[in-house]
Amino acid sequence: MAKEESILVSQLSNPATRREAFAEVVRLYGERLYWQIRRIVLSHDDADDVLQNTFMKAWAAMGDFHGTSQISTWLYRIAINEALDHLRRSKNKVSADAEMSVANRLMADDYFDGDNAAALLQEAIATLPDVQRTVFLLRYYDEMKYSDMSRILETSEGALKASYHIAVKKISQYVLNHNDNITSKE
Repeated sequence: MAKEESILVSQLSNPATRREAFAEVVRLYGERLYWQIRRIVLSHDDADDVLQNTFMKAWAAMGDFHGTSQISTWLYRIAINEALDHLRRSKNKVSADAEMSVANRLMADDYFDGDNAAALLQEAIATLPDVQRTVFLLRYYDEMKYSDMSRILETSEGALKASYHIAVKKISQYVLNHNDNITSKE
């Protein structure tokens, strides 16, 4: 553990310095967590809500954090679980835009700055089961090592590699099958 992190962990465990230390945690990790969450839930508003829930859960569980893992690993685990819980809750809701594809919702989102190809990629990713989607997002966008992913997701590296490989195949097949959608919209 880096010296700065050990100091931060020490400050988090001390009630007198906990608030300031937690504010530093939010400052250090907020943006990275936001983008990780955003890749999972896609919507800016949903990502904001999930990020807020993540930090609320982290604050509430601060007494349970003993520094046996890195703060970032602990926060990623909370954020990913919150994002996946959000997706599960969303799937159970019947919404007016249930018929609207992920790509169409993204293109309509004021905060989405991608093109049709990026929207199609996100649509392909959205078709993956939750675990494959999470593994793909961590590896593809964050270039996270399997060893780090293993600590966050509490899964073997071999299982993660297999999930990533299967996810890439499914995404490739989806894009090939829907490639005409990209060229017809451009």
